[in-house]
Amino acid sequence: MGSLIKGSINLNKLPKDKLIKGKNGTYYDFTLSVNDETGQFGDNCSIFCSQTKEERDAKTPKNYVGNAKVIWTDGTVTTAERQEETAKETETADLPF
Repeated sequence: MGSLIKGSINLNKLPKDKLIKGKNGTYYDFTLSVNDETGQFGDNCSIFCSQTKEERDAKTPKNYVGNAKVIWTDGTVTTAERQEETAKETETADLPF
């Protein structure tokens, strides 16, 4: 394990149209950004709603929904291999299951 990050999300800021219904529950995609500097309240991570490639290309402003902080790290940070976006993006919250 490389790091532990603890945070909180303001559920009132989550746009309901981005909820993803799955077989085992309802999901919401978000992105966690680890910053180089620590903020006023000891946080060094930002949590925002994940964006589609089209939203990123259009420079749509990020919807920040919370903050977090790295609470432990072993000093090694690795990145996950990039995966192409899947059909999950086309699913909508109005599915019957």
